[in-house]
Amino acid sequence: MSLTTIGSAGYEATIDSVGAQLMSLRLDGGEYLWQGDKRWWPRRAPVLFPIVGCLRNDLATSAQGDVHLKRHGIARLYDHEVVSTTPTAVTFRLDSTDETRAAFPYDFRLEMTYALGEHGLTQTFSVTDTGSVPLPFTLGGHPAFNVPVPGSDEAFDDYELRFARPWTASTPAISDEGIADFGTRTPLIHDSDVLSLSHALIDRVLTITLVDIPDRTITLVGPRSGHGVELDFEGFDYLGIWTAATDAPFLAIEPWRGCATDVNESDVFEEKRGTTTLLPGETGTYSFTIRPF
Repeated sequence: MSLTTIGSAGYEATIDSVGAQLMSLRLDGGEYLWQGDKRWWPRRAPVLFPIVGCLRNDLATSAQGDVHLKRHGIARLYDHEVVSTTPTAVTFRLDSTDETRAAFPYDFRLEMTYALGEHGLTQTFSVTDTGSVPLPFTLGGHPAFNVPVPGSDEAFDDYELRFARPWTASTPAISDEGIADFGTRTPLIHDSDVLSLSHALIDRVLTITLVDIPDRTITLVGPRSGHGVELDFEGFDYLGIWTAATDAPFLAIEPWRGCATDVNESDVFEEKRGTTTLLPGETGTYSFTIRPF
């Protein structure tokens, strides 16, 4: 375990080599990232790879054999090597091993780069197929934010999620085991650019899953304070919104490439919704940006 701190333009971020997990994101000294609490949820912003969400019974078949992965995969479980640092950026690397191949029978290199600039923190996933066969995977981020944000006297239910323009959205049902049902949906908003937050809403649907958000941007804001966070996630077609319990003082806003297994999907790994496949030697790069304000 090692911690690396970077800074730029009033922003400061700290990242742990274990899981290449963002541990702190501050603006002018105010902490915007959830700091973890075992009463609700001890993590802060785990890296999701090579799956997002759950497989049915934690098992799938693939061209290379059985895949045995628990919720959100294995990248969050390992110490990642620090391969480069500057005052404003750090890159971590995780290579496949015999241990990872026992769960996920593919060779890969995952590099996670965190870079700060005037527009906030950009988190970049770089995945390389280091094997001799095509590499299927999904991936995503899971940053959770303090609600209320620093210096605010607002309550969780005062906050809103704002979109780039009005749209109509619903969320698929999800079971206690984490299996989605895109055929059974709960309406959320109709021709609106605002979704009002409440613990009751998220408790009722467990995890909100949004698809094809306008312009791939979303803003969490307290209407009275005017403070919050904005996420831009071009290339990520799914977004998860979650909190742990009725009184948990945080909200996770999760850009995903892929999502949990659907009740009507097969258990073939390559057929999972949103799966990306790289050819041997090919690299895919995917980024999202978090801007506290």
